[in-house]
Amino acid sequence: MSGPYRAIRLERIANTFRAGAEIVTLPGTAPGPDDIVVRNHWAGVNGIFDTQFAQGKAGYMSANLPSFTGVEAAGIVEAVGENVTGLAPGDAVASMRFKSGYREINIAPASQFARLPDASRDSLALASTGVAALLALEHAGQLKDGETVAVSAAAGGLGHLIVQLARLRGCKVVAVCGGADKARFVASLGADRVIDYRCEDVAGVLAAEWPDAIDVAVDTVGGGIFDAFAANLAPHGRLVVSGAAQDMDSPTLAPRIGLAIYYKAARIQAFQNGLVQHLWPGARARLFALHAAGALHVRCDAEFYRLEGVYDAIEHLLSGRSIGKVVVDLASRR
Repeated sequence: MSGPYRAIRLERIANTFRAGAEIVTLPGTAPGPDDIVVRNHWAGVNGIFDTQFAQGKAGYMSANLPSFTGVEAAGIVEAVGENVTGLAPGDAVASMRFKSGYREINIAPASQFARLPDASRDSLALASTGVAALLALEHAGQLKDGETVAVSAAAGGLGHLIVQLARLRGCKVVAVCGGADKARFVASLGADRVIDYRCEDVAGVLAAEWPDAIDVAVDTVGGGIFDAFAANLAPHGRLVVSGAAQDMDSPTLAPRIGLAIYYKAARIQAFQNGLVQHLWPGARARLFALHAAGALHVRCDAEFYRLEGVYDAIEHLLSGRSIGKVVVDLASRR
């Protein structure tokens, strides 16, 4: 039986996660026969989703309050139920289920966890965001070796992995990000062209340098970047929508895109990682192997500590200053 532990719970609908969520203390419980008890060491931060959920605007996830929060976490198994096989105390595991992330202890069915090489922030990033990056490219985008790939938010947790995975397939990569520090980071990953949207016009650069040349684009931003990607798709190009941060509160009103893709036989494909869970195990195995071989690197951003750090981490991600995956060290004694 675990002792008392803390978790972040959304108590009220509010404009920000900080305003709506509180840290609560919960009593320890013993695992059920099919459960495991995991002490979380790292939590991954998904600031846009967290904020939408706090505002009651995460359309596919109703906010039945009070509600625990956070999606992804990695930790160490402390106890297992009597029916559990294949996992034992001391094993490193991750959970990617909603309400599993922002808590010190997670007690849930063993089937909801995946084994990790270790309980590190890199392993968590690969098991969650890395899987999304790989499947957005290969499952939704149907990537082929040597194609031309464009990616928005290229310095972020998802984007910096997409850049590397595309380069590993021999692809040319056009990466969009904002700011000199981010541009230098993305260039260091091997991107062929980095477009800094803060000082360059994305649509103008693509039209001049990559006209009708993008085979696969992965966009998480929306707005003008989506329009620029769509306008410069190659014949049979694929534009994968994996988010729309710019359009969440005030969707861009633009002409229908039918004519923009019709004569190229191009495709707009939405990607929801949660709908392809059957592909997660194979994707994780490939990512862990690439990381172990030194072929794939994970960048995590500024460090945040314990549950109190979750609030700052969300706001840091939303500020646009983050580079790489934003995580929180839940086990820190700092």
